[in-house]
Amino acid sequence: MEAKLLNIVATANAYLSDYILVILLIGVGLLFTIKTRFVQVRCFGEGMKKVFGNLKLSGGKNKSGLSSFQALATAIAAQVGTGNIVGASGAILTGGPGAIFWMWIIAFLGMATIYAEAVLAQETRVVDENGEVHGGPVYYIKKVFKGGFGTFLAVFFSVAAILALGFMGSMVQSNSIAESMNTAFGIPGWVVGIILAVISAFIFIGGIQRIASVTEKIVPLMACLFLVGGLAVLVVNIKYIPETFGMIFKYAFKPQAMIGGAFGAALKTAISQGAKRGLFSNEAGMGSTPHAHAQANVEKPHDQGVVAMIGVFIDTFVVLTMTALVVISTLYARGGDMWQTVTKTNAMQTAVTTAFSGLGSFGNIFVAICLLFFAFSTVIGWNFFGKINVQYLFKNKKTAVVIYSVIAIVFIFLGTIASNDLVWELTDFFNYLMVLPNAIALIALANVVKKSAIAAKKNKQ
Repeated sequence: MEAKLLNIVATANAYLSDYILVILLIGVGLLFTIKTRFVQVRCFGEGMKKVFGNLKLSGGKNKSGLSSFQALATAIAAQVGTGNIVGASGAILTGGPGAIFWMWIIAFLGMATIYAEAVLAQETRVVDENGEVHGGPVYYIKKVFKGGFGTFLAVFFSVAAILALGFMGSMVQSNSIAESMNTAFGIPGWVVGIILAVISAFIFIGGIQRIASVTEKIVPLMACLFLVGGLAVLVVNIKYIPETFGMIFKYAFKPQAMIGGAFGAALKTAISQGAKRGLFSNEAGMGSTPHAHAQANVEKPHDQGVVAMIGVFIDTFVVLTMTALVVISTLYARGGDMWQTVTKTNAMQTAVTTAFSGLGSFGNIFVAICLLFFAFSTVIGWNFFGKINVQYLFKNKKTAVVIYSVIAIVFIFLGTIASNDLVWELTDFFNYLMVLPNAIALIALANVVKKSAIAAKKNKQ
């Protein structure tokens, strides 16, 4: 039964990722890059200044909403997860080192897309009678599409988001944590599952303020830990770094030399792997992070838009690229065939262990700890995003949220004992379903985003 379900979902995903997803991500990214006059280039410095110019690990408590950094930390917590380690490794193993080049392209365009998502989330957010902030794609979908069609798209997105983020997505994260912990320490998956379920329950019950408090502290810590370890590997592999970059660019346009098959089919594989794993990693265009950016208390929507861009930059051009350089420089650039003997789940662990061969199982332990931080922070962020959509769908919000949280905790546990391939395919499928209504709404509201970007440019002048 599981094998049949895997085959059905994998077939559907192949069509979605190879054709619809690639066209949508590239098309929407190009649209907003042009409409905003390359906002990801023009306003990159402004975004960096807003994020790091007054960096604090404690944003303080807000009566409603979050500080801009807390919102970004919550968004990055969702973005930087399994996709940055396991997803990136899987893209390289399937699409060759050149898949990373296409991830970079998707991320560059995605910086304009996520700017649009954050701006629209700010433009359409609402504050209820209790002072609680609500925002996200369902609110800008309803703004642009009135009547039955808008209601259908909003409900479609909400259901897909709950399934993709709250349930299936959490399974991927807990699955990767369990496998890495088993490899590093020999801990059974079900034990990891119970521990994750208990900790998750504590954080989920605390609401958005507790989530923000956790993410604003854990995100800088986990990023620094991973980058320091990755840089250490690159120092060991320093003589292979030029070859590593050479392979990324060479196999972006000649992937058949690495993965075999005809040129057209190989190129399609490299691009689609870059697109779908890029989407899973930085989430630009998927409609997940606008839930966090809507919570930010900022002067104008543009301010959070440029902050959101930095989230994609950190996720892909910093963290994911570090994974790619470590894996390619160790498993590919040395001239051997080590890459043929690993899986997407253990590729990073094998690479780090190989680089530090004199330290025994250090690589397995280091990656397991990093993956624990990355994946669990994503579980926290995604659960919150799913919760917002539950509140949108149901009138009895408190009861619905409690039921949703219990089901989400069950899925977190199930992920630690489920099949790795099936979990990934199911998550991809529902991620793709989220993209469709979100992209339609973004395109329809392109001029609203354009006004925000152009107005900001005039104010600077």
